[in-house]
Amino acid sequence: MSLKKFVDALPIPPVIEPKGKRDGIPFYEVKMRQIQQKLHRDLPPTTVWGYNDMYPGPTFDVRRNRPILVKWENKLPYQHLLPVDTTVHGADPSQPSVRTVTHLHGGRVRPENDGYPEAWFTKNYENVGSKFLHEVYYYPNCQRPTTLWYHDHALGITRLNVYAGLAGFYLIRDQKEEKLNLPRGKYEIPLVIQDRSFYPDGQLFYPSQPGQEPPPAPQPPPPTDPDLPNPSVVPEFFGNTILVNGKVWPYLEVQPRKYRFRILNGSNSRFYRMRLSSGQDFIQIGTDGGLLKKPVPISEIILAPAERADVIVDFSRHKGENIILTNDAPAPFPDGTPPSPDISQIMEFRVKQKGSKKDNSKVPKRLSCLEKLDPKDAITVRKNFLVESTDQFGRPLLLLNNMRWFDLITETPYNGTIEIWELYNVTPDTHPIHLHLIQFQILNRAPITVDENGNIIDVGKAKEPDPNEMGWKDTVRANPGEVTRIIARFGPFTGTYVWHCHILEHEDHDMMRPYEVLKNHDFDPCTPIRGVCRDDSFTQCCHKDDENCKCKERDPKK
Repeated sequence: MSLKKFVDALPIPPVIEPKGKRDGIPFYEVKMRQIQQKLHRDLPPTTVWGYNDMYPGPTFDVRRNRPILVKWENKLPYQHLLPVDTTVHGADPSQPSVRTVTHLHGGRVRPENDGYPEAWFTKNYENVGSKFLHEVYYYPNCQRPTTLWYHDHALGITRLNVYAGLAGFYLIRDQKEEKLNLPRGKYEIPLVIQDRSFYPDGQLFYPSQPGQEPPPAPQPPPPTDPDLPNPSVVPEFFGNTILVNGKVWPYLEVQPRKYRFRILNGSNSRFYRMRLSSGQDFIQIGTDGGLLKKPVPISEIILAPAERADVIVDFSRHKGENIILTNDAPAPFPDGTPPSPDISQIMEFRVKQKGSKKDNSKVPKRLSCLEKLDPKDAITVRKNFLVESTDQFGRPLLLLNNMRWFDLITETPYNGTIEIWELYNVTPDTHPIHLHLIQFQILNRAPITVDENGNIIDVGKAKEPDPNEMGWKDTVRANPGEVTRIIARFGPFTGTYVWHCHILEHEDHDMMRPYEVLKNHDFDPCTPIRGVCRDDSFTQCCHKDDENCKCKERDPKK
């Protein structure tokens, strides 16, 4: 099925407004529903799942250090829209087919507000998971301004819930960033890039077994392997169309001036290596965790699933041109199949001849204070291994440290301490590794030599991260045949969080582990740490009513 490119204008998700206030704190309500939405001019309406009746969901636009309350409500059908594999951990036949829990990706929040995979709930909270505590989540927004996103995180079905449409932007701002005079208003646009496949009737295609191909292949295909469960989880998913903000291959009319684009890779498995067909550079100003120290001109940007890039694009020298945002990333990344001509194009920018008013925005030489964590301050170095084996059905099984989700917790950093985590990837593919709660920095990557038994026998010379990776990150590309070293200060909250591969098919099939931040009696998160930039200080999370950063519990029924 061939769909014409660049016939639909890029939609921009609206900003959600609070319903009111509770205890003086803005209170939001977000309902998850099954809806019909036009994703392309030539497709019939597609059944998707949306937050507040839209896919992607509405954008949260909040202020640093001004907390909000969000009530997430499941109003979805009892039957899942997509094929559920009941052999995957957490999705066994005893569990409800449709379960949801929302995770604020990159958010500095207490564990009970993090969207823990077992804190799921069903329609109208009729059933809840073992870690469910409350209906209303408290987000303190006590971190530097940045581009976060929210998405579903229910155990065993995250890949399906996100593919169905449960994702949206969450932007944190402050006055200091606004004084930089970056492009703003209608010249600041979030872009979530995703891939999907469709049936001719416009409905979403998602494979029921490995090897099942989307239309125009014959439908429905016979089971590709009668020895596998049906439905069965697949190793990765790669769609044959690209969507931006929920539209297939859209276009955006732009004026000949500077624009700020907050780009998110919201795909399940697909990486993007992006360029502008005009040959011009992006000016990257921010990463997952906020602004870089200074702008980085860069000709191409690689984004793994869940990574974000905050960029400036200057169209002033390209009046009247049509510029394509291109992609040449193989799938799987980095050594898989090159993208088809269709997948090589993401969206089109149509540059007008004239602007409506003078462009007074700037790209300052210095963007933010950025503390550089010192490896000498690390109290431990944790060696972690990304490995591939097979499950009881012979399917690929990707694991962290050769352990499953339900195994005992082995990563237990103390609150306020700095650790180095080494990620040894002995699999053939790049894995985007995401740690909840914290932002970290990439120290370096180094090649590794592995013997025939999978043992690491040599580690080569370390290489610094790319200049546009030298900021705060919550997701890092751990490349095959390399050790990727990251450094982080854990805290300010204690409790159980998770870390995992953000290829959602891997995450659901056990490439996810809990970790616990332990209490540290020698550390007070409300006491400033020497050398820490104010934007990153843990003390931001210490409100008068939240002694020692313990955000008070609120009864959702009040």
